[in-house]
Amino acid sequence: MVEEHGWGRPRVAVSSCLLGEPVRHNGGHSRARFLTQDLAPFVDWLPICPEMEIGLGAPRETLRLERSPAGPRLMTRQSRRDLTALMDELAAERSPRLAADGYVFKAKSPSCGIHGIPLYAGDNAVTRNNRGLFADAVIEGHPLLPVEDEGRLNDAVLREAFVERIFAHARLRELLEGDWRPRDLVAFQARHKMQLLAHSPAGYRETGRLVAAAGIRPREELAQAYGTAFRAAMAVKASIGRHVNVLQHCLGMIGDELDAVRRADLVEVIGSYAAHRVALCVPLTLLRHHARGEAATYVEDQTYFSPYPEELGLRNHVV
Repeated sequence: MVEEHGWGRPRVAVSSCLLGEPVRHNGGHSRARFLTQDLAPFVDWLPICPEMEIGLGAPRETLRLERSPAGPRLMTRQSRRDLTALMDELAAERSPRLAADGYVFKAKSPSCGIHGIPLYAGDNAVTRNNRGLFADAVIEGHPLLPVEDEGRLNDAVLREAFVERIFAHARLRELLEGDWRPRDLVAFQARHKMQLLAHSPAGYRETGRLVAAAGIRPREELAQAYGTAFRAAMAVKASIGRHVNVLQHCLGMIGDELDAVRRADLVEVIGSYAAHRVALCVPLTLLRHHARGEAATYVEDQTYFSPYPEELGLRNHVV
């Protein structure tokens, strides 16, 4: 079941070196502070180092991707050992069993990188837009899985988007893994309506259509269809315009209970967010305060207002 606080507890696969394990090619690690200090109290890590799992030690010879007619080959730089088959076998075994709500990969790795990995022909890099061999297999096998690398998580917008998605995936997984009934799915959709609307109005409509069939459509079929639609909607980037639409929608649900001054204050703050003058947390906090004061439980209980632990402070930046 979903944890009492309502966030869920994500299971996050992660390159082992990012948690401080000494598995890098030089025998060191690449501990990522945000992961090990900020996020760690709220998630369960699933550490993976594919290079260690195929039998390479630490320290070890460095690797690179090389061009071939059959596709990229994972090669040791000096001894010229071809590790492609070993890595493909590991990915074929690991990827289908990956029970994770997200994955944080090591940047710039020929095994785990998800962006900008060079592909060599001789001594020259002929392209620099590839994925690492293992990461590519995971992403192809799980196209809706939230994935990032530790470098991109230094960007406040990307970090917030990734964290929001892994907590949403966790809540969905915890619901569908339990002995849920149609009314549980209806309640789940009701709590996520504003969050879905901020990401994808089309996904909001599609998930709503599927929930309308709860109790009619076969249970497992409905769970699969809803899970796919929910994850696809959350994969769409939330925009300022859609956030403004949701904020105004929430204001409309409590506005009749507010006096003219408080309503005008909310309109002004939402306008300031739309104009990039304040962070999203400002109108959210004010709206939630007024929803609580007016006993507007439906608005207050929306995951949109608290999609992950507030201690992470991820909505405090001005976009």
